[in-house]
Amino acid sequence: MTSGENWVVACTVDAIQPEEALRVDIGSRTFVVVRSPDGEFFAMDGHCSHEKVHLADGIVDGNIIECPKHFGTFDYRSGESRALPACIDLKSYQVKVEADSVYIRV
Repeated sequence: MTSGENWVVACTVDAIQPEEALRVDIGSRTFVVVRSPDGEFFAMDGHCSHEKVHLADGIVDGNIIECPKHFGTFDYRSGESRALPACIDLKSYQVKVEADSVYIRV
């Protein structure tokens, strides 16, 4: 583990259904945790890079999350911006599942 990085509980496994997103606030930071159609969990910065809109309020479709305000999209597996007006990638974070908890490495 790199100095300054910690595993933090984000939610329980049952808190998110496949193709859903959940806003997670840890300290002063906001993340979005997404559960893929096949049940894998992913995490990235929680605000759209175009405007500070919560991505957890957007639509998850396949491997994409769409911002609810201007419909910019991101690949939630990598944080990569996929459609305008979002043009800046978001940071993605490692995720692990232990027992019934989902952890983010922050």
